[in-house]
Amino acid sequence: MTAMFDLTGTTAVVTGARRGIGFAMAEALAVAGADIIAASAGQEEDGGEIGRRVRELGRGFEGHRVDFRDREAVTAFGAAVAGRTDILVNNAGTIRRAPAAEHPVEWWDEVLDVNLNSQFVLTQQIGTSMIERGRGKVIFTASLLSFQGGINVPGYAAAKSGISGLTKALANEWAPLGVTVNAIAPGYISTDNTEALRGDPDRSQAILARIPAARWGRASDLGGATVFLASAASDYVTGVILPVDGGWLGR
Repeated sequence: MTAMFDLTGTTAVVTGARRGIGFAMAEALAVAGADIIAASAGQEEDGGEIGRRVRELGRGFEGHRVDFRDREAVTAFGAAVAGRTDILVNNAGTIRRAPAAEHPVEWWDEVLDVNLNSQFVLTQQIGTSMIERGRGKVIFTASLLSFQGGINVPGYAAAKSGISGLTKALANEWAPLGVTVNAIAPGYISTDNTEALRGDPDRSQAILARIPAARWGRASDLGGATVFLASAASDYVTGVILPVDGGWLGR
């Protein structure tokens, strides 16, 4: 059974792997045997903490600094890694908080470029190579706001709803070609993205009261789902948005 989750000999591209959820995803994939190519806007030349951790696990590591607002930079990165990527984890993201009536259009554009547009561009490039080889695993980071509207984050909600639709659209086209496409929808995880919520006593308590697991999630809670969707164990799973949310959506 454990062989089904063994990723030895594979290479995984993980965007946004420098910290938080992306770090945990990359670490889990490395534990399962994958070599890691990490890309983030602030990725250190030596890989920083995620590079050290992957190498400690005995896996290969390669780091790239990529601004996911920059279409040319994303395209160049995709061209550099497409032919050697077995697993693509689209996790890079950003969030801007302001009421919709006051939300700067520049913020809207930034969030859509990073969280949706760049992810399509990168997945198109890497996915084309996967199709040519007849195998591959694509995993997006969706959100609870792929299902709900949220408050004060219109661009983020739109982008994450788009990720849900993109996951299903690509899955429909690529499943017959040997490539599965799925997404993980994290719940309320204790990361930089949720710092503003956790710092608001009323919002934090209201959120915690609705989570059946009775705690905020940890980035490491995403590791098992990532390995599952990257491994042979999920070969007949595609087009799925998998919540890892402590039961939030079932409440």
